Amino acid sequence: MVLALATTAAALLAACTADGSSALRPPPPSSTEGILTTSVETVPYTAAAPGTVAQLHVEVLETRPHDATAFTQGLEVVDGRLYESTGLVGASTVREVDPATGAVLRRTALAPNLFGEGLTAVGDRLVQLTWKDGVVLVWDQATLALVDQIALPGEGWGLCYDAGAGRLVQSDGTATLTFRDPDDLTAQGQVAVSEDGRPVARLNELECDARSGLVWANVWLTDAIVGIDPGTGQVRVRVDASALRPAGVGPNAVLNGIASLGDGRFLVTGKLWPQAFVVRFVS
Repeated sequence: MVLALATTAAALLAACTADGSSALRPPPPSSTEGILTTSVETVPYTAAAPGTVAQLHVEVLETRPHDATAFTQGLEVVDGRLYESTGLVGASTVREVDPATGAVLRRTALAPNLFGEGLTAVGDRLVQLTWKDGVVLVWDQATLALVDQIALPGEGWGLCYDAGAGRLVQSDGTATLTFRDPDDLTAQGQVAVSEDGRPVARLNELECDARSGLVWANVWLTDAIVGIDPGTGQVRVRVDASALRPAGVGPNAVLNGIASLGDGRFLVTGKLWPQAFVVRFVS
């Protein structure tokens, strides 16, 4: 979740390349509740003027299989390895997934009463939120063994690690991002998120992107991804990802899951989606 903060809005947007409020959640479904390594030439898009929002859409570079039973809550790519958090009471997991085939390589189930949420990597650990359970789970990245549990009151939605700032960034369904210590999760500050002067709530899965200096967020119940300046809370980029939504999926199968590949490309999917997409954001 650590973000390399840019000093101006223009610098933030220039770093992002062309390749490259209700707290209600959806009801559970009735029944249960290798990343590309080839280089991609990137061409920076024209930065929006300060105080404006760049309007982008997705360009699909690759389509990958994804477990259509996974209620995706968080994606994280670490050194080419893909980790995923899934939700729903009685079905929540943390898992390692083959990035090329979508096959689940390893998984650990959460306690049956827990609802898994956002996921991020901090060093050799994976840190996973739960929704309303008041606990954060810490997993060993190599084995997916539970190594710690930390109490955290309130709701947990999205989580990312801003390595440059040495802090976690957390969303809770409101228009506020909270910065937290990566070891004990104590709050270190907050920022209110707004776009054109209006609060942007329902911030869900988060991705701290060192390349652009932005926090990318899925906006729950929409097909939008927003790029947020963590210093000011202003939305600097809005991405229309509606072209990705698979045909025939149900109302709970919303866009959720974004992982930076570090070179201007992102891996994006949704809850219960049968595909994941390698994309770049273009104007």
